Formats: sequence, structure tokens, C-alpha cells
Amino acid sequence: MKTPKLCSYPNHMILPRRSSSTTSYNNAVYAIPPSPSLPTQQNPLRFAVLGAGFAGLSVVWHLFKQSPKQLNLKIDIYDEVGIGGGASGISGGLLHPYSPKVKPLWEGAQCWNESIKLLRIAEEASLSKHCTIEDIKAFVVNKRGILRPAMDMKNMTKLNDNAKNCLSCCRVETLNDEEAQGLLPGVLLPFNTAFFMPQALNINPQHYLEALFRACENLVKESSSGEKQLSLHKKSVHGLSEFEGEYDAVIICLGAKANTLPEISGRLPLRTCRGVVLHLEPPDITSCYPEHGPSILSDAWIAVESSRSLNVGSTWEWKSINSSPDVSIDEASKALHELLPKASTIYPGIKDWVFTGAKAGLRAMPPLTPLGSLPLLGCINDIIGHNHSCKYWLFGGLGSRGLLYHGWLGNLMSHAVLSCNEGVIPSELTSWKNINPKF
Repeated sequence: MKTPKLCSYPNHMILPRRSSSTTSYNNAVYAIPPSPSLPTQQNPLRFAVLGAGFAGLSVVWHLFKQSPKQLNLKIDIYDEVGIGGGASGISGGLLHPYSPKVKPLWEGAQCWNESIKLLRIAEEASLSKHCTIEDIKAFVVNKRGILRPAMDMKNMTKLNDNAKNCLSCCRVETLNDEEAQGLLPGVLLPFNTAFFMPQALNINPQHYLEALFRACENLVKESSSGEKQLSLHKKSVHGLSEFEGEYDAVIICLGAKANTLPEISGRLPLRTCRGVVLHLEPPDITSCYPEHGPSILSDAWIAVESSRSLNVGSTWEWKSINSSPDVSIDEASKALHELLPKASTIYPGIKDWVFTGAKAGLRAMPPLTPLGSLPLLGCINDIIGHNHSCKYWLFGGLGSRGLLYHGWLGNLMSHAVLSCNEGVIPSELTSWKNINPKF
């Protein structure tokens, strides 16, 4: 692979480059960026972050957290809907570091740990003295784990093998039918075996993102020198040319909408996929979901909001360009007929639940690599072409794993932006620029 081209800001020295420490994971070695420092005050620095979902808000928080206190830094967030307005806000919110076959994902432990850190930071922000009663919303709605039933013999064998190599940060326990019934009365296991992740979480993504934005605001307020500024602009972005000359760096965190930017449209190895999520409520007070029951991962997933509120997902409409969160009656009906039979295979009682609404989002799916489907990161000035005074960065292709990936990768992206050094990003996340991906 060719050496990544490093970028630099023409008018600013943000962070000095130092030798980095290293860490190893599964025999791979990655650079851990040094703590930021700034020897001298420079002119005001302006960054634009496009998108206010998992990726965008993680980048914003880490940029403020990592930048030196004396650095005069202004960040503008652009999102036409606002916080969590895209696919992030309507996601199922199931957080765990495993593939559908319970195999640890690439850098799963690192991603898990960094996401948990951000969850705690957001939780603290939601309970801060600056919040009103209306602001305090519990976004970790289910701390009782996730259940993954085995659906066929081949599936069960693979799940069994993978479960033996589970991560200590998020264990996988093998349950028989009796044990599963004790955990979730009424569950149906086709092969009398299920795999339980007791530490896995179910997040309310919209409430979490609102709390994370509040944490970003708190970082700005805590800046003793008053040199930090943060603004949210609810407006559409029609092209990167809008930012030329106004900003030192632009970080594109638009998910599937990145392909609508004319400068990079059709030049990113991303596939779009629309997903519909159903909201269900019980027909009466005697048909509630078990109070301590876990969420379920199967051919359809069931995310528990409360004993009287379930989300069921998700459909996969490949090549869709419809990013609207609104779901038509016809689309909702098709999703209901597709998802409810799958969900009722594992939890039959859900057949009697009442459909109360649906929402949808457009995912940006990255290409498949030998390590799995990995997000796309890096400086894209070479892709855009021409000489630009502004540096453009991409943080995209999180697919359906934005909640898991956003913490660690947002950390890496902010280090790369502040140091003008793409080299701090693992090559696995930048190699998409050097290969011809297979879709």
C-alpha cells in the first residue's frame, strides 16, 4: 500500500508531531496519537463538521477535548434536521462488539471501550446542574443484555465456536432452553440454544445524541480562556465549495448523504440501504414484555424501550436514495409483513402487539474487506482534486454499526485533523482509497 499523503494547514501549526506510542491487537500494531499540546497561540481556527449523528458529534467532542486550552477553536455543525436527524437517530441502539455469528468485530474491544466512555460522558452531561428537568432523559433504556438465539444447526455450531472466543469486556454466555426461559419467559428457541450478552446495552439513540451534544456544549463553557465556540446550523449542504475560504478543515460525517455532494458523488465505495423500524405496543396490560427481559438479535431484532414499548427492525432496501424518516402506509405495511413473522419466530407473543408507528433511515454501507465491513476515514483532498486552502476529511460508511464505531474512530479522526496527519489512522480504515472494492 502506498504511504498516505499527509495534509497540513497553511496558516496554522496546531499540534507538533511526536513519536507515537503503540498498542497491539491480534498481532496488529497501531499508533496511539500523543496528547495534544500547543507551544504558541495562533490565529482563530475554524472547523466545519457536516452531520450531527454518531460520527459528527463524536468528532466534535474529541476535537474540543483534545485541543489545547489556549487554542482559539470555533466549530460549526451543519445538519439540515438537527441532532440525530439522520439514520443515527432512528437506529435500534443495540450496542455490542460482535457480528451476527457472535464473532468479535475488528478492534471490537477498543471500539466497545471508547463507546462506553462516551456514553458515560453523555450521561453525566444529561444529569448536570445546567439541565432542566425536561432535559434529563435516561437513554440507556435496557441494561439487561441481548439474547441471540441459534436459528439452524450450522448457525449454532458457528455461534458455539465463536462464543468460546468472546471478549472479556462483553461476555457471551451459552444458554439452554430452561435458562433462556428464566431470562425471557415465552421465548422460543428453534434449536434449544441461545447466546446471551449480559453486558450488551440498548441505547435510546436520539436521547443519547442530544446528551452528547450537551456534553460538547459543556466543554466549551468549561474553557477558562473563552477561546472555544460551538454552533449548530440547521441547514442543507449542497456542496463543499460552500466552505472554501471559510474554514481550515471540513469533516464530512453525513452518512449516506455524503454521496449527494457533487465533489465526491459516485467516487466513494459506499452502497445505500434504507431501513424501516417498527414501533409496537401491547394490546392490553396483561400482554406486556417481561419487565427484566433482554433485547433480541435474530433475523429481525427486538429493541426493548420498556415493558410496553418495543422497536422491531429492520428492513434492507438496497440502492434506495430515500433518506426521509417518514414512512408511507404502504412501506409500513410491507415492513410489518416482513418483520413481524421473523420476530414472532423467537418471541411468539409479539404477534398480538399493536403497530403504532414506523420510522426509517438511509444507511451508508462500506465495502466488504477480509477484516469485515470497515468504515471509511481519511483526508480526501486528493480525491476532490485542485488546490484547496481548506482540508477535507471523510468519516463515513459506519453502516449499521455507528454506535459501536463512533467513539474510537471519532477519537482517531480528531487526532488526524488536529495534527494534520492521516498517518494516525490505522491503514485498514484508509486503504479504501488505494483499492478497487468489490460490492
